[in-house]
Amino acid sequence: MRLEPLAMRHAEGIAWAGALDRAAYAYTSVPHGLDASCDYIARALAEQAAGRVLPFALVNPLNGRVLGATRFLELDYWRGPLVWPPVTGVPDGDPLTAVPDAVEIGNTWISSEARGTGVNTEAKYLMLRHAFETWGVRRISMRADARNARSRVAIERLGATCEGVRRAHSRGLDGVVRDTAFYSVLDEEWSAVRGMIELRMAGVRPPSVLPSAYPGETREHGGAGELLPA
Repeated sequence: MRLEPLAMRHAEGIAWAGALDRAAYAYTSVPHGLDASCDYIARALAEQAAGRVLPFALVNPLNGRVLGATRFLELDYWRGPLVWPPVTGVPDGDPLTAVPDAVEIGNTWISSEARGTGVNTEAKYLMLRHAFETWGVRRISMRADARNARSRVAIERLGATCEGVRRAHSRGLDGVVRDTAFYSVLDEEWSAVRGMIELRMAGVRPPSVLPSAYPGETREHGGAGELLPA
């Protein structure tokens, strides 16, 4: 599995992936149709230009098929002068190259054909590894509609700690005022969490090496793919 920076060239693939099994997206915003997919990507790119998110398409490197989407969001920047109250969420410099101190992984959705295949675990692994080992963040958070049992189980299986449920936190896609479950992984927990995820991925499929058509994309740790830089 490969994470590619989301771009307009992914629009048709996003539309195709989002058209499968729409009933499964009760708690997640997933575009329906090509026009909606183009708008979805345009809004994500505008947020990226403002330094608020880093969106990705989940892509099967063997056939180029889009399997879903995800993003880094809630990028917090703690560097700079010490002031009180602290100023978070504001990069010190160019927002496109700034390195955050804490991030959230979210807005993830997977096409029905890719569910249960380990794609979600692999995507989260790549993002966790990039944030902790390349950026050096102190904390990664995740959240889910408290009613979304599938999403909550997936987050908990990653080894994230549930910090609690915020009641009446926001309005859900169905218009109901929802509770939100919050999770996190800290930098000092990453080594143990990484080991657990790698063991899980080793059980999903054996280690393999992608064909020479995809140079440099050796799958390690039981099938880990690649996160391409923006």
